[in-house]
Amino acid sequence: MGKIIEKVALSRGHDVVCRIDIDNQNDFESDAFKSADVAIEFTAPTAAINNYRRAWKAGVAVVSGTTGWTSQLPEIKDEIAKNGYTLFWSSNFSLGVNLFFELNKHLAKLMNQFPAYNVTMKEVHHIHKLDAPSGTALTLVDGIISNLDRKDKWTLGTTATLNEIAIEALREGEVAGIHTVRYESDADSIEITHSAKNREGFALGSVIAAEFVCGKKGFLTMNDLLKF
Repeated sequence: MGKIIEKVALSRGHDVVCRIDIDNQNDFESDAFKSADVAIEFTAPTAAINNYRRAWKAGVAVVSGTTGWTSQLPEIKDEIAKNGYTLFWSSNFSLGVNLFFELNKHLAKLMNQFPAYNVTMKEVHHIHKLDAPSGTALTLVDGIISNLDRKDKWTLGTTATLNEIAIEALREGEVAGIHTVRYESDADSIEITHSAKNREGFALGSVIAAEFVCGKKGFLTMNDLLKF
């Protein structure tokens, strides 16, 4: 992702002043890093929060697409508010996925009228992805739970109780990301699916978010950018 993001950023006329990976962590304190307007962070759930804090300490706003850490989101939001930091976070920066999020919420709301339909979810990603379910799947399931009265929790696997949503998570090859929400009754089934063809869409979205976040403070999401 880092290499793709750099390519997109350069193509949009931006300068990449610093690149930080596991082997050059001290560069968070470098003059080059401190000169940045925004740091774009795609790493691992175990590293993300420390990366945010080190960037904020250097006075740099953060755009992040790392998932798997959001159990700590209330703490991070509080830290941002108290200190005037900037974090733009999304479980998925793809425009198509964010349209899919909105479609998912609308369909869930409609399904309150049709209790014969049970909802399940399936997500497929490349074998290098560390978290399961994906952050995108968790955003989708939150959208369903917020709008469908008969569901109030999720479970990982293919079986669930009446009030749960089963999420099946598969890791195969180099799949960029496939998410399917399925409603099924005895009579028929309804599916909505988003399939990512590559990672360029995620990279472009993160760079657009970095452009948007300049000069802004607080915790921001794709809803702030896209204004659904």
